[in-house]
Amino acid sequence: MTEQALIAPTPAAIERACDYQGLAEARLEPRIWRYLQDASSATATQENEHAFAALHRLPHQLPHLLPRPLRDVRGGHTRLSLFGQALEHPLLLAPIAYQRLFHADGECASALAASAQGGQMLISSLASQPFDAIVRAGRREDGSGPWFQLYWQGDRARTLRLLQRAEAAGCSAVALTVDAPIKLATLQLPGDVVAVNLEASAAHQPLEAGRSRVFDGWMGQAPTWDDLSWLRAQTRLPLLLKGVLHPDDAAQAMTLGCDGVVVSNHGGRVLDGAPTSIEVLPEIVRLSAAGSRFCSTAASAVAATSSVPLRSAPAPC
Repeated sequence: MTEQALIAPTPAAIERACDYQGLAEARLEPRIWRYLQDASSATATQENEHAFAALHRLPHQLPHLLPRPLRDVRGGHTRLSLFGQALEHPLLLAPIAYQRLFHADGECASALAASAQGGQMLISSLASQPFDAIVRAGRREDGSGPWFQLYWQGDRARTLRLLQRAEAAGCSAVALTVDAPIKLATLQLPGDVVAVNLEASAAHQPLEAGRSRVFDGWMGQAPTWDDLSWLRAQTRLPLLLKGVLHPDDAAQAMTLGCDGVVVSNHGGRVLDGAPTSIEVLPEIVRLSAAGSRFCSTAASAVAATSSVPLRSAPAPC
């Protein structure tokens, strides 16, 4: 990264994070902008936005944001601790694939920004830069590296090798994404932007007569609860299950030894009709409160809100 990129002043038109959207659209090729903004349907991201905007209309599920003036708030802060890491705020940069599509400095710049702001970032399995370079850029003052978002690689051996590469680079936590077992290519990548940390794709085996291409082919490579139990035994890092929307699934993850869940509908990019993350979050939070070391976080693609006006979760991750 150039010194200029590190010290460039914030443009005058920027007051909230969502104000960057217009600048980004003007600087990206139309096909890359569409890929960044894509969702499973035209309304999926809007539903996420509307759910966030409606928080104040859900008094029985989430509290109102009621101001209480005249309190002595000296010493107040937004700090918290997750898995032994002290964070300055409860906002994490979610995993986004192929970030060199959007800027030459790619994932390294995002990791540096997260660290500089006292936060944390998740590195996508589909990162366009090597794990070790991203970890170096994003290593925090306490020595911890970014977290790692793991896609199941079709079988246990390939998945374990990918996990071990991330661990060896210094990633400090793992989030297994389970809500997008099938990744369909929606963009022809430039020749110099690839998922550099992945092995070559395994050859697909032909299906036997009468077998379903969907259930026995594509979904035959998706992870199961047995695979999650196996994965838990392969790493000592904190392990989160990403893509949970049902309380029973969160309970099962807790039973199998996961350290937390990421409540997420994958930014609306996978399944039309699924509830928004914020709708189901309260019940899962109540469940997780029963486990003293179990953590629930939320992720949902939001273009702009009044409270957290940024895309705070997976785009194409």
